[in-house]
This record gives sequence, structure tokens and C-alpha cells, in this order.
Amino acid sequence: MRKKILLLGSGELGKEFVIACQRLGQYVVAVDSYPGAPAMQVAHEFEIINMLDGEALDEIVEKHQPDFIVPEIEAIRTERFYNYEKQGYHVVPSAKAANYTMNRKAIRDLAATDLGLKTAPFAYAKSYDELLKGVEYCGYPCVVKPLMSSSGKGQSVIRKKEDVENAWNYAVEGSRGDLQEVIVEGFIDFDYEITLLTVTQQNGKTLFCPPIGHRQERGDYQESWQPMSMDPVRLKEAEEMAGKITKALGGAGIWGVEFFITKEATYFSELSPRPHDTGMVTLGKTQNLNEFELHARAILGIPIPEVKLFRNGASAVILAKDKSLSEPVFVGVEKALSETDTDVRLFGKPSTRAYRRMGVILKSGKEDVETLTAEAKTIASQVSVL
Repeated sequence: MRKKILLLGSGELGKEFVIACQRLGQYVVAVDSYPGAPAMQVAHEFEIINMLDGEALDEIVEKHQPDFIVPEIEAIRTERFYNYEKQGYHVVPSAKAANYTMNRKAIRDLAATDLGLKTAPFAYAKSYDELLKGVEYCGYPCVVKPLMSSSGKGQSVIRKKEDVENAWNYAVEGSRGDLQEVIVEGFIDFDYEITLLTVTQQNGKTLFCPPIGHRQERGDYQESWQPMSMDPVRLKEAEEMAGKITKALGGAGIWGVEFFITKEATYFSELSPRPHDTGMVTLGKTQNLNEFELHARAILGIPIPEVKLFRNGASAVILAKDKSLSEPVFVGVEKALSETDTDVRLFGKPSTRAYRRMGVILKSGKEDVETLTAEAKTIASQVSVL
């Protein structure tokens, strides 16, 4: 039962995944581009490399010969994964899934063209002039995103022609890796957006966690809550779409599938083949297994009979201020933990930058999710990063 897991990316999501694996007796090697990354602090071993360096990635895989290669970030030479599978390595959830979902173009083409899922109108652009044409096609307002980025970096809204140049420059600046191409999407006047955590199993049925609602700012999640109250028809549509696209990509694990919801329709937005940041709300014991435990069990082939909602919950991020700090300290944690049904998770990041996520407040209970979210947000605002 003891397997060696090579974790590519060692942020806060990776840290919780390592903890879940440790509790199941697994051996984890955490990899990232800088020392002291959160997951490195709880792993058995760590490596520091640039994962966009294909040769360096090959060397790490050959050195450790893991049973599972688990990507946690986007900026990886994912095309190498196909060769790893040919060599007998198990890429999670699959080489195809990891490669497609690291690039918004590949996943959007699969969803919209191959599977016929409902999406916003979209176009691709490799230059400012191509972006202008894409904006004309999608109409105003529209959203521009790098094909490869994370946490909303490089994402902006274009409301008029004068915004296009700044949006192009910002998208290129925020792109991860060496891919200079963007996607422009027509704006959907949605009522709300959800993350549908979807669990695919090696020898079991696909499971869906209760939907998670969330609010974003600067393209990054600020609060999330579970369950999101929604029309059963829209939820069924989301589950059917999530089932189709995860089946097409293949493999076992947890997927964060994002949707825009209107009164009339459900629109596929994005997909991550790993635990999702909005899913940190499940750390508040909202369900019988949190998203990291689900990911670990699905990868290892441990049966997951069901996902059951235990209580309502909410999460709110603790953000760094507008300056960079090394060895940050937190003020207000004791006061936060004096609140009932409240927990705090500090990520252990060794430095800060403006608006960097440094921790999360978890609030759960019998109250409605609106009340819990407001309380979590208030408590998070009282924790300072100095």
C-alpha cells in the first residue's frame, strides 16, 4: 500500500494533499521552483527545479521513479507526461488530462467542439491585432485570459476598444510558461458561478460533491461556500457536463469543474484535474471527506462509496497587503480561533507579495451559507500579515 508520489507544485493545495497522503501511509516528494514551499514542509523529500525545463523534469522522474506523478500547478512541461506514461509511470489523473487542462485552448476545444458542451462564445489570439478581431467577434464586454495561467493572473475585462491594448499586455505579462497566446470570451450575464468537485474512481462510479459557490476578485477566489443553493435542473446539467468531460480525459482523481449558471442554462467554464482552491471550504468538515482526502483515495484506488454533506460551510482567504515581506508573521489568529465553529489554516509561505493568499478562515455550522460567509469574511479581515 505504500507508494511513492512525486508532487509537481508545492503550494497550499499541495500541502493539504501531502497531509492526506501521509495519513494513508504514502511517501511524498514535493517539487517546486523555490525552497520552503508549503508542501515541502510536510513531505518526506523535496526538489527545487524549474518544471518548465523538460530535461530537469526528466531527471527528477528518473531519480525518484515514482509510482504516481501528481501535478499541482499549470507551469509544467506537461507534454513530457505522454512519454512518462509510455515508460510505465502513472500520471494523475492521466497524461491527456494534465496536458489538456494546463492549456485553456486544448480544454475549450475539447469541451465546445468535440463534446458539444455549452460555453461562452470565444476566440484565440496570438497578437494584439488578432485580439482586436476576437473582441469584435465576442462583443463587449468580454474577458481576456492567457492560455496558461493560474489564480486569475493576466485576466481582465474589456468594456471598450480602448481597453484592448492594456488587456493584451496584461495577459501576456500574466501568462505562465512561454506560451504567448490568449483566449477572449464573450461575457455571460450569469446569476452565479460554481465549482463542482467531481471524483472519478479506478473501479467505482463518478461522484459529485455538493456544489460550491464562490466570489472572485482580481481573478482570484476570495470566499467560497458549500452548498450553493441552485435549481436542480441546472445542477443536473452541470453534473452531466462534468461527467462527460472527465470521462473524455480519463483517469482517477478529483476535478474542479467550473460553471456559469443563468436561469435558462448552464455554461462550462474551466476545469482543473486536481483539488481546487474554492474547495478549501471542505477543510471545514462540510462533507465526510475533504477534497484532498478524496483526491488521495481516488489516486490510490481506495473505494469511495459516497460523498455526504455534513454541514454548511464557508471559507474566506487571508491576504497579504501591498508590500513584499520575508518571514511574515500573523496577528489576530488567537482572536479568530476564539469564535465557535471556526478554524484557521496558515499556508506557511515563506514570503508575501501584494494580495498573495497566505491562509484561509473556515466557518461551519447550521446557519445559512450567506451568514457563514459573512462571518468568515469578517474574521479573515481581522487577521493581519506583518
